[in-house]
Amino acid sequence: MTSKLFTPLDLGDGLVLPNRIVMAPLTRNRAKPEGDVPYELHAKYYAQRASAGLIVSEGTQISPEGKGYIQTPGIHSPAQVAGWKTVTEAVHKAGGRMFAQLWHVGRISHVSLLPDGQAPVAPSAITANTKTFTASGFADVSPPRALETNEIARVVADYRKAAENARDAGFDGVEVHSANGYLIDQFLRDGTNKRTDSYGGSVENRTRFLAEVLAAVTDVFPSKRVGVRFSPFSNFSDIADSNPLATFAAAIARANDAGLGYVHLVEGQTGGVREFPEGAIAKLRAGFSGAYMANNGYDRERAIDAVESGEADLIAFGKLFIANPDLVKRLEMNAPLNEWDQSTFYGGDEHGYTDYPTLEEVWA
Repeated sequence: MTSKLFTPLDLGDGLVLPNRIVMAPLTRNRAKPEGDVPYELHAKYYAQRASAGLIVSEGTQISPEGKGYIQTPGIHSPAQVAGWKTVTEAVHKAGGRMFAQLWHVGRISHVSLLPDGQAPVAPSAITANTKTFTASGFADVSPPRALETNEIARVVADYRKAAENARDAGFDGVEVHSANGYLIDQFLRDGTNKRTDSYGGSVENRTRFLAEVLAAVTDVFPSKRVGVRFSPFSNFSDIADSNPLATFAAAIARANDAGLGYVHLVEGQTGGVREFPEGAIAKLRAGFSGAYMANNGYDRERAIDAVESGEADLIAFGKLFIANPDLVKRLEMNAPLNEWDQSTFYGGDEHGYTDYPTLEEVWA
């Protein structure tokens, strides 16, 4: 009997995923240095992985202001849109489906990466105790400035335009990146949001920016073709909240009100241990009526069990998809997996990117 993990899921609005295995968004720092443009190398990489039920692109900055790391692709210039169109065409030709992850890093940036050396923006002028990757190597992030209340509509408009560009580039939908200590997450959490206007203070106010972004994006794509990613119990990028369960229950209620196709949760620390209060994920998931995408530390057995039991509808895999372009087939056959080479995760060329062998190549 086929495990439910390998069976289709109807997200809605005519989008049927052939299986419940998702390629997670994975920053790889391989965009062209001139203009942060994806190109043929990206098309090959993503098309190799088109057997995933859904591919979520690497984080893709919505504006020049949203950039936080070197050679991460954007989706705000004509050249970037054209580059992504090459990618989506290759994925579709290979039978896949692909969402763009819309990204604004907020305070997790450096003046050398931003237009005219401007300061990063954030809900509040609190510098993160973390580093980012610049042309000169790792550097402490720069002190941010707080967005003025009258600027927030401009940032929401940047999300809307990025969604329009994603549609024009041929993406099947978008995922709004609201996790890992980036801009929307900074608004959500009381450790980084000290505002006294309508975007700070109460949990209703701190989730307002998220709600406005979701409303803008679902004006462009049907709501079932929009997902959102949260990391409620992660402190990645020096993020913190005094009551994450209450904060993210409210955030998920906003996602539910927007009628999104899925909520994507990092269960525990981003790329780290699966630590969270007992029963917390189930409580959060209960507040959302769409599909639930689980992420963090899943292997074949855990993924099969989670989907069979109804704990999750979709499972997102990261490092396993980096090393195994045919991961779906390998999981279905319970075949051996390639090991990843972490030294090639960020930056570089085709090595550790498009040269991992398929099963056929291994067994040839």
